[in-house]
Amino acid sequence: MPNRLSRIAIVGAGFSGSLFAINLVRHDGPDALLIERGAAFGRGVAYSTGNADHLLNVRAANMSALPDAPAHFADWLAGRDRDACPTAFVPRATYGAYLGDLLAETAGDAGTRLVRRRGEVVAIEPDSYGVTVVLADGLRERADAAVLATGNLPPHAPPGIDAEVLGERYFGDPWDPQATRGLDDRDTVLLLGTGLTMVDVALALDGAGFRGRLVALSRRGLLPRAHAESKPGKLSEHPPATTTALLRAVRSRAEAIGWRGAVDELRPFTQELWRRAPEADRARFLRHLRPWWDVHRHRLAPEVAARVEALVASGRLEIHAGKPVASEAGAVRWRPRGSEPVERIEVSRVINCTGPAGEAARAADPLLRQLLADGLARPDAFNLGLDVDADSRLVGADGTPQRRLYALGPVTRGAHWEITAVPDIRAQVWHLARRVSNAHWVGGEGL
Repeated sequence: MPNRLSRIAIVGAGFSGSLFAINLVRHDGPDALLIERGAAFGRGVAYSTGNADHLLNVRAANMSALPDAPAHFADWLAGRDRDACPTAFVPRATYGAYLGDLLAETAGDAGTRLVRRRGEVVAIEPDSYGVTVVLADGLRERADAAVLATGNLPPHAPPGIDAEVLGERYFGDPWDPQATRGLDDRDTVLLLGTGLTMVDVALALDGAGFRGRLVALSRRGLLPRAHAESKPGKLSEHPPATTTALLRAVRSRAEAIGWRGAVDELRPFTQELWRRAPEADRARFLRHLRPWWDVHRHRLAPEVAARVEALVASGRLEIHAGKPVASEAGAVRWRPRGSEPVERIEVSRVINCTGPAGEAARAADPLLRQLLADGLARPDAFNLGLDVDADSRLVGADGTPQRRLYALGPVTRGAHWEITAVPDIRAQVWHLARRVSNAHWVGGEGL
């Protein structure tokens, strides 16, 4: 890490980028230049929704943005609503307001130490003295280092889905407001994916009054499980490192304390287990166990799960296991899992709900393309995002960590695996902010 950083440019002002800027101020670190191309600072895609049906998947009590103030969000919530319950799953829009308030308050106190700038970063050019951040409007900003906090990569069309053939029926961005408009009750909407994004889109369509047919398709047809009252146990020993032994241990614990507790008690160890696992074990996990892990680990608020169950029970939402094999002008052909015959479904709309993509090399984002083309970054071994080292430094094409380029949040999933939820990201952001602020020596951290 370069010595005596005085200014850091942060690309992206969603949760990761905004929280990093906030922590730089809190730790009396370098000045922060926070650059955002979207409409709002401090929210990102996840918390920009205005739909009250889109709830957090974590209880309010565990959603503080600040590791050293665990009740910060719950206290903020109680200040707005004295009847607010810390165990509730509140709307994501409410959490977006919380982040916006925290960023605005910090910026107000920081003055010129935290500057917010709207614009799209199209290139970052490092040199011996710092970095030049190039914006689409031609503006060039100097800083000592840059942090990439761009959030999830957008999904790609899965095999069998041809966006050009489907034309205006296809929406690759599930958050596009037009994706859920212009439909009537005679229409059929095909939702690609059966995870959390699919649930969001299905609830948005239902809330907008759509009473047509909803068909959700994924390779295994698995739906996210629901949260329920449970007490995680406390492991008496470190969980086994190999995939087979760990799976056996989790199943045994699930029989003893329930599957929710068995999964939750792994939280303190998950990132370490991922980092230490041999590449072959990680590949095996991604190939065979990832869908099962996702639906058990990333759960739905009970009220959301109940609405999904009601949609399925009424026949308005169909869940299928299979994969698309071909696209037509007004239809998609798909093969049910475990079957050879292909079925055909006529569609009025196809919405890609497969979740974040990982293939950085296929991303349309000009900044990612520039970093990869110039060898300043490289995809991680499993194409989950960009490769970073233990200090969150981007790893270049030659395998060397960059001295002045960092990455935070979901784009670093290949290194950490569990880095999409608030509790994990806030820890990553906290540690990097302390390190670049030389605050990690306080309390013995790093000694």
